[in-house]
Amino acid sequence: MEARADLPQKPRGGGKVNNQQGQRRNRRVLGDIGNLEVFPIADGKQISRPITRSFHAQLLKNAQAEAEKNENPVVPDDKAAIQRKSGPKKVKEAQKQAIDRPKLETKVVVSFDEDEKVKPLNGRKSRERSSRKEIKTLTSILTARSKAACGVVLKPESLIVNIDAGDVNNDLAAVEYVDDIYKFYKLTEDDSGVHDYMDSQPEINVKMRAILIDWLIEVHRRFELMPETLYLTINLIDRYLSMKIVSRRDLQLVGISSMLLACKYEESYCLQVYNLVCISDYAYTSNQILVMEKSILENLEWYLTVPTPYVFLVRYIKASIAPDQEMENMVYFLAELGLMNYPTTILYCPSMIAAAAVYAARCTLNKNPFWNETLKHYSGYSAEQITDCAKLLVGFHSTAAESKLKEVYRKYSSSDRGFVAL
Repeated sequence: MEARADLPQKPRGGGKVNNQQGQRRNRRVLGDIGNLEVFPIADGKQISRPITRSFHAQLLKNAQAEAEKNENPVVPDDKAAIQRKSGPKKVKEAQKQAIDRPKLETKVVVSFDEDEKVKPLNGRKSRERSSRKEIKTLTSILTARSKAACGVVLKPESLIVNIDAGDVNNDLAAVEYVDDIYKFYKLTEDDSGVHDYMDSQPEINVKMRAILIDWLIEVHRRFELMPETLYLTINLIDRYLSMKIVSRRDLQLVGISSMLLACKYEESYCLQVYNLVCISDYAYTSNQILVMEKSILENLEWYLTVPTPYVFLVRYIKASIAPDQEMENMVYFLAELGLMNYPTTILYCPSMIAAAAVYAARCTLNKNPFWNETLKHYSGYSAEQITDCAKLLVGFHSTAAESKLKEVYRKYSSSDRGFVAL
């Protein structure tokens, strides 16, 4: 093609010219950005290459020369050039022919497919593009089908309240990590779970365990210890009794040694050994308490960081959306009744006991709704899953006044606990 041959090609980089020209013939990048244009010339051929100013001028010059040779004038863009080369008479003829002659449409070479025809670029294309429907990706379609197959139903986020929104500026709340912390608690709560061990204890029964827990709740209240200490004490007792056979005489020793360990772990001020000797009415010596403490640690392999029901209670009470003090006391009352009774500890995991205590407290105090999407989201339990455990806790509450073991009942019948036991 003559028009292409007239343009000088300056090589860059010496011997790389041939390689660059070979690559230029194979690449179609210019077609993607839309700057390849097809210009018709006089003999019906077409030239397709990137438009530049020098190339446009070259095409115009060749077209004028061909028109003068064939006495077929063209209309260039520059009127001054027409006047210089063709004169006034030819200008009028060229303008007349330009009016009668159909205008050349600018065409774009699309490089997605070599066999695809050249399409005109006009306003209709942009209108079609704007009215085109959004096409869903394959990933979104497969994800939606997978959720539908698994029975996953997306619920509106407006039904779930962000209970950590008010603690964003509180560094102690650990808002960035609290969800992951409780996911880890739920994953590891089975590691510290307790199986049914009463059949393996020849001298201990369920009633003896309840008497011990009732007495430890009184000791815990007298020394004004943290609630975490009480829950960890009960966990240590049950785990140790599930591993070692204990005589009836040493059952109280296991209890006070477990409380000593829990105090060392949870309290800022730990109980002294002689305090425990006095509270047990000198039934055991200081050396016996320390030996039992060592035995508990060895059998439990020093595993004291366990998710007790208390850590879940704190979270689920917060998920109750601004609970009052009466509701908080009722939740702790029902949870302690459940821990004192052996069947609850064996049948249900700590997180379910905590969720059932919140559900039973809301039902007892007539807090509507009894269970909502926020509680379901943060606890991971539906109302149907915790109904049986909640009924068990409510049954303990109904018989607490007539029971011989009334320490929990007396504790939550006081004014500082809001008389919730009544």
